[in-house]
Amino acid sequence: MKQTTVPVAVDYPSSDGKPMAESHRHAMATVNAWQGLTHFFSKRSDVYVGMDMLMYFVEGDPRQSVVPDVFVVLGALKLPLRDNWLVWEEGRVPDFVLEITSRTTRREDEGRKRQLYQRLGVAEYWQYDPTGDYLDPLLKGAHLVNGSYRPIATTAGPVGAPRLASALGIELHLVRDELRLFDPSGGRYLPTFEEATVRADTAERELNAARRRVAELEAKLRASGR
Repeated sequence: MKQTTVPVAVDYPSSDGKPMAESHRHAMATVNAWQGLTHFFSKRSDVYVGMDMLMYFVEGDPRQSVVPDVFVVLGALKLPLRDNWLVWEEGRVPDFVLEITSRTTRREDEGRKRQLYQRLGVAEYWQYDPTGDYLDPLLKGAHLVNGSYRPIATTAGPVGAPRLASALGIELHLVRDELRLFDPSGGRYLPTFEEATVRADTAERELNAARRRVAELEAKLRASGR
């Protein structure tokens, strides 16, 4: 009698058990970049912006994985949110990857990750060192040209700050050694996490004030018998 082989389910964990970042400064650089990119693509349903997410690129082998700090995938549905990124299911690799380089990640960022992203076909690879201890320059980008990474040129931005352009339609600036994402079409910097929080709080207060004003006007109309 012929035996039927039952496929063994493969588990693809959503966490590698490692801390998100080496320090609070590195964590905020990651979150701020994710926030800016999320804001930039907020009106598009076909762009996925991920942060500190396990990406698996060989079906059936969960050992073949990498964790980009921040990544953008064009042509991928924003929803549903993913626990991890399975390349063979999504049919896409990131178009943009940013690694926040630190003492513990420098060797991997400069070596294995760069080589892996190049092999997988990640169109742009970026590195930023928020402490200025491990990269020179602090911010650098590379784009794929005929299957190999080539440096993205640096130009002078506002007040002479280093500026690099991304194919995503944004620019990456160094403002007093802090990474800021700039929207050239709108002529403004994309909000950091703190700035976005303040804006949301302000908008909520303004909305509540408007609602109170409407309620007051309605009460006056009822009192006047109109």
